[in-house]
Amino acid sequence: MRVARGHLHPLYRGVYAVGHDALTQTGRFTAALLACGVDAALSDHAAAAHLGILPWEGRDIDVIVPRGGGRKIDGIRAHRRRLDPRDVWVRDEIRVTCPARTILDIAATMAPKALRRMVRQAQADHHVNVRQLLEILGRCGGQRGAAKLRAVIADGPAPTRSLHEDHALDLIVHAGIERPEVNPRLRLENRPIEPDLLWRAWRVAIECDSRRWHSDPLTRQDDADKQAILEAHGYRVLRITWHQVLARPQQTLARIRAALADRGAPVGQRRPPPLSGGRSGSRKA
Repeated sequence: MRVARGHLHPLYRGVYAVGHDALTQTGRFTAALLACGVDAALSDHAAAAHLGILPWEGRDIDVIVPRGGGRKIDGIRAHRRRLDPRDVWVRDEIRVTCPARTILDIAATMAPKALRRMVRQAQADHHVNVRQLLEILGRCGGQRGAAKLRAVIADGPAPTRSLHEDHALDLIVHAGIERPEVNPRLRLENRPIEPDLLWRAWRVAIECDSRRWHSDPLTRQDDADKQAILEAHGYRVLRITWHQVLARPQQTLARIRAALADRGAPVGQRRPPPLSGGRSGSRKA
């Protein structure tokens, strides 16, 4: 009767929306879990979206259900896997796999470059760290996607803060140039200075310029001030655009090699012990 009158809107068998069916993303996820039972938890892409690791693309909702349990439900992709209680969080009153387990579960379905980018961004946003990823691999190392995730960790999932920085870092590393520090924090003239990429021993820094982050006057002025401070303290600063990284990679590499060579860097070899003057690290932008 209430359905006929429009008071209740069926979503799944036994699960209804009250008043209207224009649910938020969280409401959709809640309904899916109710349809799958009390032991269910969001997983894979749905978990990544709920945790803020990936954007939600409106696909079927991924849910982990106990092995052998559950039924096929339209709009829900049920995964029958063993789920350790340590791998379940409650976020906004929703059971969801923790970030490390979510990344492991999703790794099997992602291309290597996309997986590497996701892991780096998750690190940069402080969702997960390497220790947590290694811990989940130690417990669930036989799962599909584990080998791909290990390869990403072995490659050094540096926590870049943008896709532009990520492409620049990949270009540098794949060319055999010494891996730079990513978003290290220096303390110069009584203020924190964070180059995007830095070879500290040779005092060469890269700033990855983009329209998105460097288009307004205040940001441009801050960039100019940061560059002036770095240069005043003996650093050489290369500004590299998105177009230069993607459309002119060899020219970009030639600029980087020339800057390092000018500072006496043996390009392609291991970096010597860093000079004093600031500590390395990364933080969320």
